[in-house]
Amino acid sequence: MVVSSGSRGGGVVQKLVIDANPGIGDALAIVLAMRDPGVEVLGLTATAGRVAGPVATRNIQAVIDAIDPSRRPRVGSSNAMASPLASAELLDGPNGLGGWDVPVVELHQRHESARLLVEIVRDQPHEVTLLTLGPLTNVSLASEMASDFFELLGGLVCLGGAVGVGGDVSAVSEFNILAGAESARRVLSCAVTKTMVPLDVSRRLVMSPDQYRRLRERVGGRLADLLDGLLPHWFRMHHESLGIEGVVMPAVAALAAVTQSRLFACESMHVDVELTGNLTRGMTVMDRRGESRSLANVDVCTEIDGQGVIDYTSRLLAGPLAG
Repeated sequence: MVVSSGSRGGGVVQKLVIDANPGIGDALAIVLAMRDPGVEVLGLTATAGRVAGPVATRNIQAVIDAIDPSRRPRVGSSNAMASPLASAELLDGPNGLGGWDVPVVELHQRHESARLLVEIVRDQPHEVTLLTLGPLTNVSLASEMASDFFELLGGLVCLGGAVGVGGDVSAVSEFNILAGAESARRVLSCAVTKTMVPLDVSRRLVMSPDQYRRLRERVGGRLADLLDGLLPHWFRMHHESLGIEGVVMPAVAALAAVTQSRLFACESMHVDVELTGNLTRGMTVMDRRGESRSLANVDVCTEIDGQGVIDYTSRLLAGPLAG
């Protein structure tokens, strides 16, 4: 499991950049990261995926403005189109953030996401963990811009792929990988320490209505207003569209894999991405054979303590900083 800037013990703060495509789930993960006293969020970079790049950029800035952190991360922008695979409106609504009336925001200075990734990693070599919550396009572009990008990156945690549960946009392919399959293959073959949080694990993190109700009663102020704009819509759409009583939180699971790694079990595997199959493009091929151990290139999360992650979420949202 990736650990940047040392372990969580001894007051060491993790330096984190999140490449995201908000989406309610990504927005919630961003809020948690910015409220975690053990994390310094250096940057939030927008990527296109289920929502278009400009929408992701706006949503990131709007979430930052809504919670008004004492230290604001740098923001990377994207102008790329949403993936043709996207069906974000199913759960997240047309603006990506549910029932929240997203304010109009303007970036004071525009920094293209991939270039900002390179700047941050070069400013603090070997100290930064990069968490990706969407397709790996920005990461691949950053490595093309700077040949030393992966060498200088402290660690990489990717939400994506599937080991044994099938896909979510095809029988075998997960959205984040299929939406940028060539980029994913390039990134997964790089030498940096990598952790993957696949569907097998991320879809098992579910917050029930009762858990959220108890949490919401303990939150006030600006944060309460933001949660009221995001979560009721999300719960309703999970029920109406998926028949689930609760919300599935893959992005929160991926954040916890960085900040609360003790809540996960991982297995080292050799992982590749299928690019040519008519039925299998975007499939993450996980080689778990004993003889392939020496070729392992990714630590793949295989187990999650879901209640532990829910408790972590509740502490950050309803703790001393709440409101």
